[in-house]
Amino acid sequence: MRRLLTSRVTRVTVFMACLGPLEYLGWRGLNKDLTANPIEFITHLTGDWTLRFLLITLAVTPLRLLLRLPELIRFRRMLGLFAFSYGVLHLITFVAIDHFFDWSEIVKDVVKRPFVTAGFTGMALLVPLAVTSTRGWIRRLGGERWQALHRLVYLSSVAGVIHYCWLVKSDVSKPIEYGIGLAALLVWRVIVWAKRHRAASQVTSTIAAAEMSD
Repeated sequence: MRRLLTSRVTRVTVFMACLGPLEYLGWRGLNKDLTANPIEFITHLTGDWTLRFLLITLAVTPLRLLLRLPELIRFRRMLGLFAFSYGVLHLITFVAIDHFFDWSEIVKDVVKRPFVTAGFTGMALLVPLAVTSTRGWIRRLGGERWQALHRLVYLSSVAGVIHYCWLVKSDVSKPIEYGIGLAALLVWRVIVWAKRHRAASQVTSTIAAAEMSD
């Protein structure tokens, strides 16, 4: 399994699979099969895949630890950048196709419509993460600061789920599913943090007790 995960072929395969939703959208467009409301179809498809890639990216670390496959980390940056890319397509659909670059209307929507505000917030939080995703930025920021910055992905994901919940008017089953998935990942992270904090406290207590006995 580890040999497979480190293979260049596997990396290329994962990359091509991530392009699948875009290829599907292009195929539907070429066949003039974007439903009766093409803008809504494109908006929902790109938005759904933005959230899906965010959750998949967040799931890499838990899976890496639970399955004891550290090689999975090789795919996290790629998956995160695909989440950002589909988010950009989602935003372009809103700005260019839905509003035809009418910036005054766009600003009004962002200010007055809560679901648009949440969506823009989630997208804005992804920008610094995409910019600083390279090894060079990890060296510039340092590991701890880089990790602290990239925890914004959780806030971005929360904003994305809220955006979807507020957007949907009747059937909220899909955003609830995303919310449950995100909640599970957040709970896992809290549990891991608590265990590490407890272990660090025990080590500190042991050292303190040893020093007092001396």
